[in-house]
Amino acid sequence: MISRIAEIRSEAAAAIAAAGSSEELEGLRVRYLGRKAELPGVLRKISELPPEERGKVGGAANRARKELEELLGARAESLDASELDSKLAGDRLDVTLPGAPPHPVGHAHLVARTQRTIEDAMVGMGYTVAEGPEIEHDYYNFTALNHPPGHPARQLQDTFYVQSHPEVLLRTHTSPMQVRAMETQPPPIFVVVPGKVYRRDSDATHSPMFHQMEALAIAEGITLADLKGTLLTLARALFGETREVRLRPHYFPFTEPSVEVDVSCFQCEGTGALPDGSRCNICKGQGWIEILGAGMVDPNVLGFVEQYGYDAERVQGFAYGLGIERVAMLRHGVPDLRRFFDNDLRMLEQFA
Repeated sequence: MISRIAEIRSEAAAAIAAAGSSEELEGLRVRYLGRKAELPGVLRKISELPPEERGKVGGAANRARKELEELLGARAESLDASELDSKLAGDRLDVTLPGAPPHPVGHAHLVARTQRTIEDAMVGMGYTVAEGPEIEHDYYNFTALNHPPGHPARQLQDTFYVQSHPEVLLRTHTSPMQVRAMETQPPPIFVVVPGKVYRRDSDATHSPMFHQMEALAIAEGITLADLKGTLLTLARALFGETREVRLRPHYFPFTEPSVEVDVSCFQCEGTGALPDGSRCNICKGQGWIEILGAGMVDPNVLGFVEQYGYDAERVQGFAYGLGIERVAMLRHGVPDLRRFFDNDLRMLEQFA
């Protein structure tokens, strides 16, 4: 019996040392020390042995059991450590990576997206993007743009003034950068100027603060045809490749001649009627949508920068200005300009 106990101990020790996983080790524990295992069975039958053998067999069996328990414990610790290392290596997480799936962190506002679309179209035509101050001088905002003091056109752009400095105001358009840009370089010049502007208006289509995009092109030989071609390219970038533009006579103090610019309706394709025969709700049945004002730069404006090379007898050009919110409202079907500034997530998340 003692020799069999030694065989069991030797066999179990070798198997424990060779165990490659915790599951395999648990199987060996059951096999050699479980209730139905041979070694525990020997201990349960000690009382059946002759009295002179009980001590020797019992002692050998208990020593073998204790040794196997110690071997199992040591091997379990070793396997647990190696399995943990393996799991950690396999489950390693790079905390610099985005989540899976990446957690949305927001998106560009409709106004910003529309501005970038306009900028991309103009840069593609060779223009550069310029920016100017929102707090402006009366000279640049009005006087240098052919709005002398007392001119009635100033009333159309009533704005906010600094009480202690009446000549300082919040700009009513980005057009002041026309003069500022011409002061920094001689012709030719091709710039677009995006930015915030301020006027005392507030309703569904007007806001005390809104965004405008101004464009200026000055060089030799520029004509109204160049203006129309530029606006046609811009309209097609914004509203689709089948769009057309038309120019209507108008009046602006800083351009002569001046025009209002319409784009053919992108919903009814310029017919004024929807497929079901009803009147188009976007163009109101006209087939055209007014989008901006433009014109040839008035020679009086060039007179303010003549010393920088802008001789009205040698160069001429055009300018246009559009409201970015106006374009965004048309492109995305937003009925009220004020929705852009309400920060209502129900509205903003529609355009993610």
